[in-house]
Parts: sequence; C-alpha cells; structure tokens
Amino acid sequence: MSDSDRTRHLVERNRGQAHSETDAFTEDRYRQFGRHLPGDEIVVVDVGCNTGRGGRILKQARPRSSIWGLDCVPERVEALDPAVYARGICAFTQELPFDDRSVDAIVAGEFLEHLPPDQVDPTLCEFFRILKLKGVLLLTTPNPYSIWKWKRGDSVVRDPAHLTQHYPSVLRHRLRAIGFSGVRIRGSGKTSRRLGEFAPLFLYGSYLVRAVKW
Repeated sequence: MSDSDRTRHLVERNRGQAHSETDAFTEDRYRQFGRHLPGDEIVVVDVGCNTGRGGRILKQARPRSSIWGLDCVPERVEALDPAVYARGICAFTQELPFDDRSVDAIVAGEFLEHLPPDQVDPTLCEFFRILKLKGVLLLTTPNPYSIWKWKRGDSVVRDPAHLTQHYPSVLRHRLRAIGFSGVRIRGSGKTSRRLGEFAPLFLYGSYLVRAVKW
C-alpha cells in the first residue's frame, strides 16, 4: 500500500468512528482532563477532537485557556465551534504542524489505541517536541488488564477500530524513554464515577496517564 493510499485509508477509518459523539463517558473524561491541566491561561491541544464535544467541557473548566482542536478528518475540524476552539487543525499526529515548545498541554482521550503500531512512538515524540518545558500530556486508553475484559475473555484489540493496545507499565516506559518525567497512571472510565481515580487499576476499563516534559 502506498503512503497516499494508507493516508486515505486512515482518514476513512477515522471517519467511520463516531463513538466519542455518543459515548456516555466522553464529557466526564474531559472533566477529568480539566482537573489535571497545569494552569488557567494555557494553550491546550485537543488531539482527536472529533466535532468538539469534549472541548466544550474543557472550555468550561478553563475559560481563559486557548484550545486548539486537531483531527485527521477535515469535516470534523470544519465543524468545530469557534467560540470553543481558537484553532482547528487537520493533520496526523506523527508530523504535527506546530513549532517546538509551543503548547502548554495536550489531551488525547481514547486516541492512542487507534494508531497503527509504527505511529505510536513517532506520535509520542511529536507530543514531547511541541510541549513547552513543564508542559503536560494527558491521555486515556483502554486498560488491557481490566477485570471486566478478563471476565468476558475479551481484548482491547477485539474492537476492529483498535489497532494497538497499551499496557500501563510499557506505556510508562515508552514515555520515559522519550524524555517525559513524573509519569502518573490513574483509573479512568465509568468505574471512576464510583471509585474515583485511585482504586486498584484492574478495576478500570480505561486508565489516565499524566506525563510532564521536565
């Protein structure tokens, strides 16, 4: 498959994923992001923003911040509310159109698992590049160790939209190898509504990673 064919295939694959528009936890996920952001007047990139449902929650939490929406599907970027998003960017994450050290925070909710294996490390490297010193990366991804998946005999990659799965200890190591520090892992997903973030990780369907460029 040529690079152009692969690009078209990835755009079409993402175009067919509308789960974040109906997912009952999306707004809670962005509230969780909001609690972990580093300040009130910052530049935040919302990676995989779709049509901006989560960004509205971020804007409510940090009204003085500048939110930039990024998605690889053009019509999603065009649909972003300019009252919420200061910028809308159509791009892929392995080659981000931002200057070095230009943003304060990156949020990427249930995004990483949709990347092909060969794009995971380049994407994390790009996140590191564009963050300012002491900038914060916040991401969530399905938990392969979830007891609920284990009980069902299920797997993260059983979902055809999930091209990769990310074990917490491995993802922590990847981030540290790139240069991130202070890597923290917390519970996320619907279980966090009842148990908060600090229960044993196997109880959660997803987990949150917070990493700092420092």
